[in-house]
Amino acid sequence: MNGAVSQTAIGAFEAAPAHVISELALARIGAEGGATRADIPKSVAPLVSHRLSPSELRRAAETGLELLEAGQLVHEKRGRYSLSAAGEAYLAQMLGQPKLPKAWPEIRDVRLVAWALGVEPAPRMLKALARPDGLRTVIVQCIYGISPKRILNAPRLRMALAGIALERAFGNKIKSSLDADNGLSVKASRLLAGQLAQRPRDFGTDARLIAALAVEAVGAVQADPAALRQAVLRRHVSELLGGGPGGERPEAAGPGGAAGHADVPAAYPSVAADRAAAGEQAVVHRSRPSAANRPDLAGFARIVLQHADAQAEGWPGNRKAFISRVWQSIADAHRDWGLSEVEFKSMLAEAHRTGHIALASADIKNKASLADVQASQIAYKNTVWHFVRVEN
Repeated sequence: MNGAVSQTAIGAFEAAPAHVISELALARIGAEGGATRADIPKSVAPLVSHRLSPSELRRAAETGLELLEAGQLVHEKRGRYSLSAAGEAYLAQMLGQPKLPKAWPEIRDVRLVAWALGVEPAPRMLKALARPDGLRTVIVQCIYGISPKRILNAPRLRMALAGIALERAFGNKIKSSLDADNGLSVKASRLLAGQLAQRPRDFGTDARLIAALAVEAVGAVQADPAALRQAVLRRHVSELLGGGPGGERPEAAGPGGAAGHADVPAAYPSVAADRAAAGEQAVVHRSRPSAANRPDLAGFARIVLQHADAQAEGWPGNRKAFISRVWQSIADAHRDWGLSEVEFKSMLAEAHRTGHIALASADIKNKASLADVQASQIAYKNTVWHFVRVEN
């Protein structure tokens, strides 16, 4: 088949409804040895069973094969389907690489995962997706709007996530400047990044933090590569079939649940985009209060100083309030902020760094105030702070 005919066939297929099963079937047929009619539903069932019943899948597979044959993308011989020249060109366009792996598991677990995540299938990206830690990293970077063009190592990804958590703490009204060389300690930044989880906590290591966020982001059952890859693909299939990534089968779905690619939203709208559009991280904070009503940096500093003034001790010119007491006062007065203590202390550190608030250390500790000193401490670089200074 010549190039002109191939392009015509590709255009005809794209003009038709882009059935999800057709694209998955095309990828399956692209494996070495092609595929039989029975191989198609068997191979794609784990990716669509959350949306299609077995009978719907069989009908969708039949419809998908008819579409592929009508578009001259596959041909059949003795019950086995293989790609035509046009099919090879379309699949290369779909998966972004002219040369595909021979084995279906590798096509499914690497190339289709890159397709579902919407990332460029460059060699370094494909290598990352083939590794458990690389897969988790790419998922987290995609979900949180951290460009996957540069795959971050665990410490830098943790700092980037801490920066996103700090932005959320301020109701997404600031742009964080946290980086690996400036700001919170490893433990403090990991605690802050852990606020992005549905159940915020200290994950103990960067690897556990990234794994947990990857699991939550795609709705996987656990953090092993097989579960994550299946969850990525099932979520993408749900979005293509319509009704979002929730996983329920639409009652009115026709055979195959067809949905045109031209009308399908981005497979993984990033949390950064959600923050800009809705003022909160709706993707991963389904049960947490909205951050949209939290003040910006200047407003936060003003409120903190008001509460610190009421809690301050000392003499004029040297009045200070324990951070723990200021936190308790603000937590009681502003429950609608949905603020955690970790977020509050990180916000205080940022307010101090930018000159909106002055923090101070407890140089002399006595037994009477030991509990307040321990509850108030904020570790930042080589300093530990315990007080909010009150100027008047």
